[in-house]
Parts: sequence; structure tokens; C-alpha cells
Amino acid sequence: MPGLIVYIDSSKIHEGKEQELEAAMSRLAEFVKANEPQLLSYAIYLNEGATRMTVIAVHPDSASMEFHMRVAGAEFRKLRDLITLTRIEVYGEVSERALEQLHQKAQMLGGGSVTVSHPSAGFARFGAR
Repeated sequence: MPGLIVYIDSSKIHEGKEQELEAAMSRLAEFVKANEPQLLSYAIYLNEGATRMTVIAVHPDSASMEFHMRVAGAEFRKLRDLITLTRIEVYGEVSERALEQLHQKAQMLGGGSVTVSHPSAGFARFGAR
């Protein structure tokens, strides 16, 4: 799995902001799809009751994550009044710059934790049939 990075973040949705957040995240997903062709997967999940949101992204490498953080950064700022980010989990090898960007995002959206887990074993079959 050389280079592959899985990003997962979790946020508490502010009360009464559920519909506004759903619309904002739909716009964000479209923005990411249009502007980040290197991103392998980008998905947003809401729990039952829409009190928590999880975002899962799969990047081919750390450069993709750095690009995503830079390009979508202005879009993330629009979420400040809608969510409190509680944690970011990253699985894979990320650059110091990407790690710095993740900490900045966490601080901007509520001060959640950032953890990075390094690969030990495994494989990926993206694109295999």
C-alpha cells in the first residue's frame, strides 16, 4: 500500500444546523470532485438523527492530501458555525506539511485531536476486477 492514505474525521453537528450542513457538505463534495481529480474517494456520512458527521477520504499519496487541504481550505472555513470537529484520524505516511495542515484544520473547526497511524501490513486492490 505504498503512498495510500486513508483520512477519517468526526464532527459533532451543531443543534439546528443539520439541513444547512447537509447542503454545505453537498457543495463541498461537488467542489472536491471538480477540483481534485487525484482523490480516489471522498464520502460524507451522517448518523441517524444527524448529530454526528464522518468524512472519509482516500488519497493516493501525501501530495494529494496537501493539495486537498490547500485547495479546499476556504471551503472548510464555511463549516465553522455548523460543526465542532472532534477528531481526525489518518492511516498512512503523511508529510510534515500535511500534518501541519491537519492540525490547522482541527484548530479552526473546534480543536479536535489529530492522530496518524503508520502502515504495518496489508494490500489494496483499488481498480482490480
